Amino acid sequence: MTVVVAAVRKAGKALLKDFGEVENLQVSMKGPGDFVSQADLKAEKTLRAELARARPNFGFLMEESGLSGNEDWEYRWVVDPLDGTTNFLHGIPHWAISVAVEKRGNDRTPDEVVAGVIYNPAADELFWAEKGGGAFLNDRRLRVSGRRQMIDALFATGIPFASVPRKAEFSSILARLMPQVSGVRRFGAAALDLAWVAAGRYDGFWELGLNKWDIGAGLLMVKEAGGFVSDPEGGDAWTDGHVVAGNPILQPQLRAVVSEGIAAVAAARGRTGA
Repeated sequence: MTVVVAAVRKAGKALLKDFGEVENLQVSMKGPGDFVSQADLKAEKTLRAELARARPNFGFLMEESGLSGNEDWEYRWVVDPLDGTTNFLHGIPHWAISVAVEKRGNDRTPDEVVAGVIYNPAADELFWAEKGGGAFLNDRRLRVSGRRQMIDALFATGIPFASVPRKAEFSSILARLMPQVSGVRRFGAAALDLAWVAAGRYDGFWELGLNKWDIGAGLLMVKEAGGFVSDPEGGDAWTDGHVVAGNPILQPQLRAVVSEGIAAVAAARGRTGA
């Protein structure tokens, strides 16, 4: 944990400097709604150098550069150097660095995340967790919210950019969920959304088709804060990137709504042959 915290703080310091000069950043288009900046690339380079020096036998899975390092890894770093890039480029102080440590499984046990850090330099909030050791914000122990009624709950999500099937599923889920809850937020950084669920700021979170670097640290954080995490059918969210997270009372109810929304779209496609 000391290694990861030192690395994210070093990368965060440089990102924060660039964030203060956001209008001068060089920006290139990586895809619809998904921009990559020079700040993003510099942060990944810094993180890779710091983490590799401390643990040379670890592998890497990084958002920008993909797989690298030891191919026979027992542990690997799963890194998003700048989650919430669009927020960053628009001067919105809601973005983070996410680093998870994944342990390779075997024939009897699956791969699993055993440690993670999510750092928001703009707010100087450092969320961290270790398997079996709890989740923390700076030095404060985290617990998921205690709300029990959907009508009192505040949920977070992400709006899909380009995938037409997921847009339909998102709309179907949202239409079912909104009448049942206090509100739904879309702040544009999945790692921070999960950290905020762990901190009890949100009562739950769902999103489909996320990457491992988006969710690695956050999934562990929610679990270590006493929450539940699964895919919409109750399976492993780490495997397929379909995430439903929340406190123990509301996560099953949120999962049921998400599953119902997905099923309704599938049924409609079946009727039309689309």
